[in-house]
Amino acid sequence: MSDTPVNLNRVRKGRARAAKKARADENAIKHGRSKARKEKDEAELSKARHVLDQHRLRED
Repeated sequence: MSDTPVNLNRVRKGRARAAKKARADENAIKHGRSKARKEKDEAELSKARHVLDQHRLRED
């Protein structure tokens, strides 16, 4: 074994952090959209609103 002592709390917390990160990544894949996809969807929605507003008839 190694000559330096091992901090068991650090090892335990590191293992828990890694498990949480893995679970979060799985949930992001299952339920989430990437940032690029969100921005693309928002841009398409904005463009559609703009086109719709241009085709409205004026009420004077």
